[in-house]
Amino acid sequence: MSIETIGIDHIYIAVSDLARSERFYDCVMRVLGFRKNTFANEGDHHIQYYNRHFGFVLRPARSPRSSHDPLAPGLHHFCFRVEAVTTVDEIAQWFSEEGMVCSSPQLYPEYAPDYYAIFFSDPDGIRLEVTNYRQERRKRFDNWEHA
Repeated sequence: MSIETIGIDHIYIAVSDLARSERFYDCVMRVLGFRKNTFANEGDHHIQYYNRHFGFVLRPARSPRSSHDPLAPGLHHFCFRVEAVTTVDEIAQWFSEEGMVCSSPQLYPEYAPDYYAIFFSDPDGIRLEVTNYRQERRKRFDNWEHA
């Protein structure tokens, strides 16, 4: 039997202040082309941002914690992929116009020869990234049977 996982369906992020995180992610996800809905689950209000590929859900944290530690067990960072380097540049510009702080878009050859990205953090310190669809990933996708 051969099983293939075809993508990420959804990811949940527990946040310390749902209203504050909603304001932040409303801006980020609008720029990244996500839509939004809300729902209740286990008695808690949830906010879901979604596109054709996956959902990114905010839920209220139940345990107090000062901020996210990317080097503790758990999520280190979450990276969004866009089609092109120019799209990364556009997103950085839009973020700047919205007053959002992110790194300057640049090439990171230490990761891959064509790795171009921006980095930023949400209000709880969860590290986020936007990168281009690199040649290595494209080749792997297009030639999966021979990878």
